[in-house]
Amino acid sequence: MSNIVAIVGRPNVGKSTLYNRLTETRKAIVDDMSGVTRDRHYGLAEWTGKTFTVVDTGGYVAGSEDLFEIAIREQVLIAIEEATVILFMVDVTTGVTDLDDSIADLLRRSKKPVLIVANKVDNNQLLNETHQFYSLGLGEIYGISSMTGSGTGELLDETIKHFNEEQPEVSTLPKYAIVGRPNVGKSSLINALIGKDRNIVTPIAGTTRDSIHIHYNQFGHDFMLIDTAGLRKKTKVKENIEFYSVMRTIKALEEADVSILMIDAVEGIESQDINIFHLAEKNKKGIVILINKWDLIEKTHKTTKAFEEQIREKIAPFTDVPIVFTSVTEKQRIFKAIEAASKVYENKNKKIPTSKLNDVMLPLIESYPPPSLKGKYVKIKYITQLSGSSPIFAFFCNLPQYIKEPYKRFLENKLREHFDFSGVPIQVYFRQK
Repeated sequence: MSNIVAIVGRPNVGKSTLYNRLTETRKAIVDDMSGVTRDRHYGLAEWTGKTFTVVDTGGYVAGSEDLFEIAIREQVLIAIEEATVILFMVDVTTGVTDLDDSIADLLRRSKKPVLIVANKVDNNQLLNETHQFYSLGLGEIYGISSMTGSGTGELLDETIKHFNEEQPEVSTLPKYAIVGRPNVGKSSLINALIGKDRNIVTPIAGTTRDSIHIHYNQFGHDFMLIDTAGLRKKTKVKENIEFYSVMRTIKALEEADVSILMIDAVEGIESQDINIFHLAEKNKKGIVILINKWDLIEKTHKTTKAFEEQIREKIAPFTDVPIVFTSVTEKQRIFKAIEAASKVYENKNKKIPTSKLNDVMLPLIESYPPPSLKGKYVKIKYITQLSGSSPIFAFFCNLPQYIKEPYKRFLENKLREHFDFSGVPIQVYFRQK
C-alpha cells in the first residue's frame, strides 16, 4: 500500500511551493495569481527512508459556481478520500477566512489524520500569529515557510507517524498491474484473458480496497493480475474520473512488479500516459506498452513502425520497452502481452555473474574510456551487480565524481545491448575503489 499525502487548501496559500519542495521538482507552476494549479500533480517524496506520494490539489473554493472551481472542489474531495494524511494549508499573513472554515468543516468529517500547515511564517513575529488557527478545531499547527523550507522537517516527522505500515507480502507470484487512462479497454482485457473459464480465477477479495487481485493460472502462466479498472465510484465526478484513476494507478504501480500500460491507438499517447510511464520507471518497475484498438486504425505497411517510433520518441530516454499491438475485442495478440510481461519480469530479476559482466564490459570500457576531466583520467577497475528488486550495477573506479551523465547512459546502453534488460529500468552507480 502506498502512502499518499494530499496538500489541500484555498487558492494561493502556497500548496504548489510546498509540493515542489517535498518532491524536489519544479513541476507545479507557482504564481501569485490564485487558482493556477487546476490540475493535480503527483510525485514521489522521501523522508527518513520512507517513500510516499505527494498530491498537490488545486485551491479549494466552497460553493462556487465557477466550473474550474467546482472541478477543483471535487478533486479535493477525492484527495481526502484517497489520502493517508492530509496537509491542510493556511496562510498566516491573512489569518482564518470563511473558506478555511468550510474546508476545515469537510476535513473534520473525513476521519483522516489532518495536519494544519500555517505557511508564510517567515519570522518569529509571525510564529505567534499561527495560534489563531486552533479555532479550526483540527489539532496541532505546524508553522512553516514553504519558500525557505523552515519548519518542514518537523512537519514531515509528524506526517510519517500516520503512515500505514507496509503489509508483509503474502504472495510470491509475479504481479502485473494493468494501468492506463479510463476507457482504454483495461476491463475488456481482463475479461478476454480470463475467458469463460471463471473457475480458474480466484479473485482475492479485500486485499486492498482499491484494486482487485486476480490469480491467473492457465497456459503455463501463473501470476497475480492487479486490476485497477471498473473501480470508479459512481461519484458526481466527471472530469475527475481521470484523477481518481491516477490515485488508484499510483497504488497499483507500487505494488506490481510489471506494469502493462494500455494506450488507445485511436487517441495516441497522451501526457497522462507518459506520466504513468515515468512513475513506473521511477518506481523501478518493469513496463510493457500495450496499444489497444489497433483494429480501428487504417493501416499501411509502415503504420506500426511509425506509431512505434512516435511512442519511443515520447518516452525517451528509456526507450528499451516492449510494445505490443492488440485488439482486445478481436482477441488479437492479447497473450503476446502476457508473454511480454513474463519476459520483462524475468529481466527484472536477472542476475549476471560478476565474471561475465567484467569479461563483456571491461574491453568495451577500454576501447571507449570515460572522457578525462581537468587532465585526470578515470579508470574503471571492475563491475558487479548489487542485489535489489531491479537491476543495479556498481562500477568501481578511481574518480567516480568525474563520470558524467552521457557516459553513464553509454554504459547503460551497453548493458542492455549485451544482457537484454528490455522493459526494465537499470540503475548504474560509480563507487570509489
